[in-house]
Amino acid sequence: MSLLLTIAATEADAGSKFPPLETWHFPSQIFWTLILFAFLYFALSRMILPKLGNTIETRQSAIASDLDEAQRFSDQADKATKALEIRMTEARTSARQTADAARAKIEASLAAKTAEVDTQLQAKLDAAEDRITTLRDKAMANVSDITTDVTKAITDRFDANVSASDVKAAVAKVLG
Repeated sequence: MSLLLTIAATEADAGSKFPPLETWHFPSQIFWTLILFAFLYFALSRMILPKLGNTIETRQSAIASDLDEAQRFSDQADKATKALEIRMTEARTSARQTADAARAKIEASLAAKTAEVDTQLQAKLDAAEDRITTLRDKAMANVSDITTDVTKAITDRFDANVSASDVKAAVAKVLG
């Protein structure tokens, strides 16, 4: 049992303090901490930070260059859009003028053809009226003769002694 008590007592003495927190370790810990921070400072200030700074500057320069180029392309696109709008307006105006000229030409051609057809129709109407007048005059002349013949036949049927010249004069007076 004494062995167990000795081991327990040794463990109790050794476990009472955390070794890195014992005061006799502080000078060596401070020394190595200063060396480590000095090495890290030297490594960061001489090697890592300059490379990192150059990379950041290069990246910023590339971004600024890309933005300038994008702005230049945007300006070119705006100019091209304005030029396209101007060309579209000119094309619409030209198309409108061409359509108006074609419409005027078609209307003039149509008016000329209409006038020509109207002239032909008027000539045909005049000829037809002349024929109708001639036929009517012939028919009227025949009507007078037919009326005179019918009237003479009726008077003869009633045994009226009327001369042909009297019947003709009476028919002419009535037809007028």
